[in-house]
Amino acid sequence: MSAIENFLNKVICGDVLQVLREIPDNSIDLGITSPPYNKKEKNGGWLVSRVIYKGFKDSMPEEEYQAWQVEVLNELHRVIKQGGSFFYNHKVRYEKGKMIHPLEWLSKTKWDLWQEIIWNRKIAGNIRGWRFWHVDERIYWLVKGKPKELKPEHAKLTSVWEIRPETGHKDHPAVFPLELPVRIIYSILGQEKGVVIDPFCGTGTTLVASKLLGKDYIGIDISEEYVRYAQERLAQAHKERQAVLREIALHTTELTFKERKSMGLWNKRSSR
Repeated sequence: MSAIENFLNKVICGDVLQVLREIPDNSIDLGITSPPYNKKEKNGGWLVSRVIYKGFKDSMPEEEYQAWQVEVLNELHRVIKQGGSFFYNHKVRYEKGKMIHPLEWLSKTKWDLWQEIIWNRKIAGNIRGWRFWHVDERIYWLVKGKPKELKPEHAKLTSVWEIRPETGHKDHPAVFPLELPVRIIYSILGQEKGVVIDPFCGTGTTLVASKLLGKDYIGIDISEEYVRYAQERLAQAHKERQAVLREIALHTTELTFKERKSMGLWNKRSSR
């Protein structure tokens, strides 16, 4: 097992489990990822063509896929520090009329589920009439022990995040918007130093957010092409600073809850 310094600020090409097993215990502050969804390289629709990754075939027997995700998440639990968090973006899927919910495998991991966040993408990929249009994904805030309390300027953003999908970086079929990891990193770590990991880093969105917020990062991806893309994107990270500033501008509050209460601007009865 190598020292954590050997992994910092790198995009590592390799199998996620093999790389994670080389990272020391309790060495990382925060993790964010969106793994392949096991959509069988189909289930697109007119807005989204076939979901095909470079260097990885996203088509596994569901039981095998879920077991793999549990194994990856448990390795991440080992490397995250006590009190640390991992934010896991996934979605509810449907196969042959049956709902497949991420809680099916998250409940089998070592993590405690602190909160379920609804990511309202405001756009549907599969336009059919079998169900109401599916515009949301889930972000699961997983914790190892008890995390620090959020400051009011972060907590006020609520558990429903209305963030439009990423429109650039078309070399990858499932890029999430930069604002998403910026919100997480800024809310959890604030101005503190820290190490952020993304074990399925793709085009490097989490890594760019980490760099622009002054954090160390570790990215892992099995695709050589995505690793090169992420490295090139990191070299030009300053060009994406505006999106970071727009997100940070949302994290403000005029008065804290404690201040409002002390001034008599809140009472239990009127808040019901």
